[in-house]
Amino acid sequence: MNAFRTLDDAGSLKGKRVLLRVDLNVPMENGRVTDATRIERVVPTIREIADGGGKVILLAHFGRPKGKPDPKDSLRPVVKTLGRHLGRPVAFAEDCVGEVAEKAVAALKDGDVLLLENTRYHAGEEKNDPAFTDALAKNGDIYVNEAFSAAHRAHASTEGLAHRLPSYAGRLMQAELDALTKGLEAPSRPVIALVGGAKVSSKIDLLQNLVSKVDMLVIGGGMANTFLHAQGKAVGKSLCERDLAETATRILEAAKAAKCRIILPVDAVVASEFKANASHETVGVDHVPESGMILDAGPDSVTEIDAAIDAAATLVWNGPLGAFELAPFDAATVAAARHAAERTKAGKLVSVAGGGDTVAALNHAGVGEDFSYISTAGGAFLEWLEGKALPGVEALRAR
Repeated sequence: MNAFRTLDDAGSLKGKRVLLRVDLNVPMENGRVTDATRIERVVPTIREIADGGGKVILLAHFGRPKGKPDPKDSLRPVVKTLGRHLGRPVAFAEDCVGEVAEKAVAALKDGDVLLLENTRYHAGEEKNDPAFTDALAKNGDIYVNEAFSAAHRAHASTEGLAHRLPSYAGRLMQAELDALTKGLEAPSRPVIALVGGAKVSSKIDLLQNLVSKVDMLVIGGGMANTFLHAQGKAVGKSLCERDLAETATRILEAAKAAKCRIILPVDAVVASEFKANASHETVGVDHVPESGMILDAGPDSVTEIDAAIDAAATLVWNGPLGAFELAPFDAATVAAARHAAERTKAGKLVSVAGGGDTVAALNHAGVGEDFSYISTAGGAFLEWLEGKALPGVEALRAR
């Protein structure tokens, strides 16, 4: 973690105006927050800065207002929920730059918290426009980035500000970077990656990067069907990107060259229709009927995956093993997730997971709290797994 500047390096924050970039892009319904997970995760850093006498000025985006004000994308409705979780009042300014923002910032006392309006109300945010970045910087003495989920975007509030003011990673960002370092950059070996999901096409870069970094790679979900097809196996009516058979073969060859063991399903749960509780059977992957759809990995596959997890010291998980949203095709995902959770709780495995479907699948399995770290950052987590540099993270590296 020494590679990044954190709040530990910032010194006393008393009396300082701290521009804190957070992710408040939370689900809303009829002006009410329906899931406060992202709010809950940034509360400790806000409290730490405020308790240290810093003036907390929150920067965030919401929705996609396309560079101009749009009432449906206002952050104002978030204030009440944020204040409740924080246990202290939160002021609000109708703009994030200009006279309105400057007056609101000037009124702050040490320990106060202020939320500025949606940064994406200005076109300069997504363009990383220097003039807009300067206007944001005018209201702060230091910059703290707590929004790993937006770190893959080189925007004014996620990357530009880090070059204008002394900049640091917040506690949530620090925890994320620490977990990611343990996951792939400097992991305890052997490392196993479990990658599932519907399509190979959305995870080609990910798979190509992982085969050179991990010791074992489990491929599940609909994407496994493309690999089975590439090996000459009939997959019936299963979701399968037949035009990517050559790509799948290339990934298998790269894995062999890198001495990365690929684990594909050996049996499958097959149904003739895609719906919950559809009539189904378990067959070997060499015996998928023409009218059948593979909707989950079978019990023999789970046994093999569990044994591989037992042999690993580090697990990186992205994506489900089957159609986990439809019972009973959640069985493989739930079983493997619970097994990984048990190994983690026993202190025998470092487990890092991330991505929207992944978080939902692990919560569905009841192990959302049991992995070493679960990232709520979808795009940023995926790009990190793909081996790409994240602008918002690179800007925080100690120089």
